[in-house]
Amino acid sequence: MVVMRFILVKLSGQLQESCYSLNITVTNGQGLSTSRTVIINIININDQSPYFTITKTVFRIKEEEKIGTIVTTITAVDPDGEFFSNSLRYSITAPQGIPYFSINPDNGVIQVARRIDRDIGPLNQHPNISLEIHVEDSPSNGRSNSTTVVISTEDINDHPPECQRYTYREQFSETISIGTVIVDLKNVCWDHDAVAPNNLFNFTGLSGVGSYKFAQNPPGSGRIELVGNVDLENETGGAEKDYILNIVVQDIVWPFYRNNIYIFVRILPVNEFEPVFSSPSYVFNASEILAVMSKIGTVTATDEDIPSTGISYSIVDGGGTLDYSEIFWIDPEEGTVQIVAQLDYEITKRYLLTIQASDNEHKTQTAQVTVNVLEANDEKPVCSPSSHLLEVPVDLTPGTNINGLYISCVDRDSSPRSFRYSINSGNVNNHFTFSPSAGSGISRLILVSPFDYERGLDTVWEYRLEVFITDDNLLSVENSSTALVQTGTVTLTVKVIPNPTTVVPTTPGVTLVTSRENVYVVSAWYVPFIICLGILLLLGLLGYLTFLLARYIRTHCQPKPKQDKKPLIKTREKKRVKKEEVWEMTNVNTVFDGEARDPVTGHLYEFNSKSGARRWKNTNVPPESEAKDPVAQPIIVGNNSNSDGKFGVQSIAMKESMSDLSNFQPQGEYE
Repeated sequence: MVVMRFILVKLSGQLQESCYSLNITVTNGQGLSTSRTVIINIININDQSPYFTITKTVFRIKEEEKIGTIVTTITAVDPDGEFFSNSLRYSITAPQGIPYFSINPDNGVIQVARRIDRDIGPLNQHPNISLEIHVEDSPSNGRSNSTTVVISTEDINDHPPECQRYTYREQFSETISIGTVIVDLKNVCWDHDAVAPNNLFNFTGLSGVGSYKFAQNPPGSGRIELVGNVDLENETGGAEKDYILNIVVQDIVWPFYRNNIYIFVRILPVNEFEPVFSSPSYVFNASEILAVMSKIGTVTATDEDIPSTGISYSIVDGGGTLDYSEIFWIDPEEGTVQIVAQLDYEITKRYLLTIQASDNEHKTQTAQVTVNVLEANDEKPVCSPSSHLLEVPVDLTPGTNINGLYISCVDRDSSPRSFRYSINSGNVNNHFTFSPSAGSGISRLILVSPFDYERGLDTVWEYRLEVFITDDNLLSVENSSTALVQTGTVTLTVKVIPNPTTVVPTTPGVTLVTSRENVYVVSAWYVPFIICLGILLLLGLLGYLTFLLARYIRTHCQPKPKQDKKPLIKTREKKRVKKEEVWEMTNVNTVFDGEARDPVTGHLYEFNSKSGARRWKNTNVPPESEAKDPVAQPIIVGNNSNSDGKFGVQSIAMKESMSDLSNFQPQGEYE
């Protein structure tokens, strides 16, 4: 036996082949030999760690790159051979704990995994991100290696300048001095970009309504000052009260982000001037007969303040009498003077008023107003007494003063010489007149013509005279712009006394009959409407109550149930069978191939499994005879009594049709 041992001398580097074939020949001393082939397979084992082939370890990427953007590719090889190199797996560890990047485990491609914001968070102070890259040549228990790469994030100008506010509302009085700072924007704006020049900005443009009165000092600083006059009363300053300014805060590098800032400046007026009346004094004339609330004049005051603060008027002195504390009233807004009580020339002929004009900030000015009361014929003649009862004989001589009557009248604002006397009504046939008829304060009643009752010219025996005393105000016409007429009245009742021989005609009586009838008034349309509506509502309510009552009776009062005469079980009437009655029926070729026992009677019956025909099995006939003759014998049904007094049933009669036979069921009891 020859034993051979193979010794591995040296395997260094990478073998060119993984399988070797050796041809071995063995020779003995007699010159005999034999040959064999030995195949040696070299098995590669994982005994080497992979290593990285990259030479650059610092990479740059701009912030806000899209997720999935490729940063770089990390490559490594395994000395153990291509098989292990192809199975390398990559992983990544972020020391900061924020997974901004991910690596493809198969090919080592590093990509952006989340949003990178250079301006906030830890990247603001530390923009470099260190990544520890791991490579392993086997999924489990393999050999691995690590390296560190640095990714530097670069800042871009991705933020516009921001300010605490983008709208400012400032108020200043019109006495503000030139050079006053309206607003300073430099310290209230900023830019979130991390580094310069991305975070640098300035203020450009100053426009808007009235912007020429404002300027930046120094330019671009956002420090806005007043450079024009804003005095509202000064013509050169204009009458603007509100200014709208627009200024832009903008980056100094591309893409030049910007924001607009609006500044609203309101100039508040200052009450610098007192009200001034158009005249230091006013004179108004008012007739004593003016109606209450009549206007007698208007005072006017102005205020040089712009805009006007508003002027209100009031009466601070005068305008009262012993009877009325206030006779005049002035409209606080319009300055119109009105009378609130009746004027009387005979009591007060002149009023002196002090009217005050004041603005909303209590600056005041006064003016004197004189009101002259003009006399007017506003008094009626007053006669005493105002009524008289007179009796005169029927034959009184014309021209006689009746009963010596005279009326005496006075007038507070008219002379008696202006009086005129007239009979307004009741002077039938003009029997009466006054003398004198005008120009005196005393006048007498005179009979002008005699009474004539005998010929029927007079029929009235009692005269009711309505006397008018009218003043023409002849004296006041010279002193007044109006000459009015006032009338007083006196009532005279004159009864004519007939002579004893005079026949007094009787006046036929008059009966007044007043009839009333119901007449529809259009304005009372609502009366029948309300009545009809009430009737309809009442009928609806009664119908609804009737419905509720019927439903209640139907629900709670059940009707008495009727007696059910229908039997619960329908009994079959027994048909009386005539004696000696014979039915014959021959079934041709009917084969009863089944046999069963009736559960009621206990007797056997035969049946056809196809047609369902049945018959009682005759126990007196041997089964062999039925087998020989399968045709059914004539069936006899009747009241044939046998020796024991019982009815023997030969068979059951067939029904008229096969369908009846199929539905036939044995019923009743049979013996």
